[in-house]
This record gives sequence, structure tokens and C-alpha cells, in this order.
Amino acid sequence: MCTAVLSVEPGRPLLLAGVRDEFTDRPWQPPGRHWPAHPDLIGGRDEQAGGSWLAVSPGERRVSCVLNGTGTAAPPATRISRGALPLRAAAGQPLARAELADTDPFWLLTADSGGALVQRWDGRELTDRVLPPGLHLIVNSGLLTVDGAAAGLPGDSRPQERARVGHFAARFAEAIRPVPGPDGGAAGAWGEWLPLVDGDGLGPDDERALIVRRVLEDGRTWGTTSMSLVALADDWLRYDFCAVPGDPAAWRRVC
Repeated sequence: MCTAVLSVEPGRPLLLAGVRDEFTDRPWQPPGRHWPAHPDLIGGRDEQAGGSWLAVSPGERRVSCVLNGTGTAAPPATRISRGALPLRAAAGQPLARAELADTDPFWLLTADSGGALVQRWDGRELTDRVLPPGLHLIVNSGLLTVDGAAAGLPGDSRPQERARVGHFAARFAEAIRPVPGPDGGAAGAWGEWLPLVDGDGLGPDDERALIVRRVLEDGRTWGTTSMSLVALADDWLRYDFCAVPGDPAAWRRVC
């Protein structure tokens, strides 16, 4: 149940908040230059599959993140990780369409200072959508555009996703849009967005919660494991990261 919040406004830095939800015992490394094949890229590394959920290219001032999607799963015998997708996209490489049949459904968001592209693979069909100016929220089951034409969440979306999007679409729309620069700490850079990304005071059991924690029937815990904030301008990129979701003091500047 990952979430991405994107604000596109011509003439101003593009803003992205990325929330990663995963099994809490799945090992990962904090953002760094982990991939020799992509020396310019910075992102957190998933130790199990070797890819990432969000990667930035400071040189190209580009960011890409992937969310699980809904649809037809790939065949288990040939399934490949989705973690390579944001690496390729942040590096400016197109999707390897020949591999899509072996890839589970996803949403892939790629953005630079000029705008953003969302690509959705549902296991059968790939669709591309250039996002218009406005505020956009993506969860596993859909895309909601607050200003302009909205794709909207399908009626069979999980109640928690509908509740989360409903609450945070309104809260981000009400917030004063940050004006981050390339310098300074996260609180000063991200203003009214920071307490929203830190959970907006909602507990993990609230169906609207952005920061979640669920103990599953098999005893494993699924929850929010990290948060990212990225700002992109023509001549700079800013990337802030939090490995302790909900703790305002845990934010650190990556680049």
C-alpha cells in the first residue's frame, strides 16, 4: 500500500513525496550510490532483489519511483523484480517491454523539472499518462488527480486506500505548497508538507493512515519502512529521506 504524492506547477520546482510500505523484516540499505551500472543514481537498495523503490539522478535531475499495482500477476516461474524499473527510468532508459510479461503489475512514476509521466502495467496492457499541472496521489489501486482530469480510484479499491487518498488529497490541497531550495534542513525546506508526510497525527491503525503497521496472519509485519521527499528544478535537485517514519527528527538530507 505504498503512496506517492506529486505536485506539478509550471515555473516552480516539481515536488514528490514517496512512502514505502513493505514487510518490515525485508532487508534494505539507505540511499546511496549502490549500482555500478548506474554510477549517477542514488536511492535505497532492496537487499533481497538488488533494485530500488525510488531512485534519483542528480546529474540529470530526474526521479523515478515504483508502486505495486493491481491486475494479473506474472508467472511465478519467470517472475522478475520490479526494483530495476526506477533505476532504468531515472537513468533515462525506456521500459524493457519484452520483460513486462514476467513483471507483476506496477505504477512507475518518472519526473524531471519539466513534468511527470506515469506508466501503468496491469499484467496485460501498458498505459502511459503525462500528468497535467496539479496535485496527484498514486496508491496501488489507482491515480487521483486533485486538479484537472482525474483517473480516480476504482470502486473495488481497498477501503484503506480510499480512506487514505480521501484524507490526504484534501490535506495536501489545503497545505501551503513548499518552496524548497537546494540548501537547509528538511523542516525549513518542506514546511507544511513535512507534518503531513510524518503522518498528520494519525495512528497506524487508522484506516486513513499514511504510516501503517499491520501484523499478518502468518506473524510477519507489513508497514511503512521509509519516506522520501524530492524537489526538482532546472538547475538543482533535493532529496530528503527518513528511515524512522513519523519521527520529524529522523529526516536527513541525501543530496
